[in-house]
Amino acid sequence: MSASAETTISVPAPADFHVHLRQGELAQIVTKHVRQGGFSLAYPNLKPPITNTEQALLYRAQLQAIDPAVEYLMTLYLSPELTPDEIRKAARAGIVGVKSYPRGVTTNSEGGIESYEAYYPVFAAMEQVGMVLNLHGEVPSSAASNTCVLNAEPAFLPHLRKLHAQFPKLRIVLEHATTRAAVECVKSLGDTVACTITAHHLALTVDDWAGQAWHFCKPVAKYPDDRAALQEVVKEGHPRFFLGSDSAPHPAETKATATPTHACAAGVYTSPILLPLVAHLLESFGALDKLGGFVSTNGRAFYGRPVSEGDKQVVLRRASGKVVGIEGYGTGPTHVVPFWAGKEIGWEIVDEREEIS
Repeated sequence: MSASAETTISVPAPADFHVHLRQGELAQIVTKHVRQGGFSLAYPNLKPPITNTEQALLYRAQLQAIDPAVEYLMTLYLSPELTPDEIRKAARAGIVGVKSYPRGVTTNSEGGIESYEAYYPVFAAMEQVGMVLNLHGEVPSSAASNTCVLNAEPAFLPHLRKLHAQFPKLRIVLEHATTRAAVECVKSLGDTVACTITAHHLALTVDDWAGQAWHFCKPVAKYPDDRAALQEVVKEGHPRFFLGSDSAPHPAETKATATPTHACAAGVYTSPILLPLVAHLLESFGALDKLGGFVSTNGRAFYGRPVSEGDKQVVLRRASGKVVGIEGYGTGPTHVVPFWAGKEIGWEIVDEREEIS
């Protein structure tokens, strides 16, 4: 039976290799959505950035207190304070990676890096201890270089090539790719370079976010051919491309509203519906049979977290007439509304207490 004809699908231990879980009251709401969306491993970001091992371990403990059933892989933020000694200390404590955000290109990136050469000793230490470098692959907008949100990702790719050439054994992940150029670049590099793709970038193009705040994120969705490239590499089942949702919750009052002096918040929130959404989207372009690789085994292999015999299988079943609710979750400053709200979705997670006939 073909994947498209299946009525149920079992996925081994889905893993989201890029998600925002916030802090405080909002974290109490959204952290629980990781497992609600079908996932048992999460790779979280944080504001303010985590710059040392103690901060990372504290944040992991806070997340575990909310939902201990999820495995949280922690990272540090690439900053001038980060040293090779701290890298070695972090690795001993189980910290998995380091995240880099060029200045000003994404939400909460004002402290981001401007030059990589100063961090070569840090990268050398990461290469030695096996940590992963996660790159937000855009350069800052600049009128002088004719750079804006639509071409900032291709402009970054020479930096990726240079870093890989300088540190060939350093595992690098280009996060949330949005262009054909990025896909082709990663495919051309060695086995230590991988790439995450979000669910929403498999669905959106420029026309979908221009004038629609709920679809606005950074990096922005690009042209139809770019979306096609993302879909094609997923359909190919390329082992170095896998899910990193970049699910980013913002209170509805900041997400839906812009003012003459403040833009709407950049971020698309997919965690509560993530696994059914990815199945729905992959089926739409004939890649449903690649679901397990894309949301689990590819990323787990790259990060050295393979599926084990004891890991839980998440079961999806076809849903008829199921619509993602527009009411969202939480209230007031914690009120968040997921992507795809008001639209029909073709799959749902089977509650583990249910019997599958």
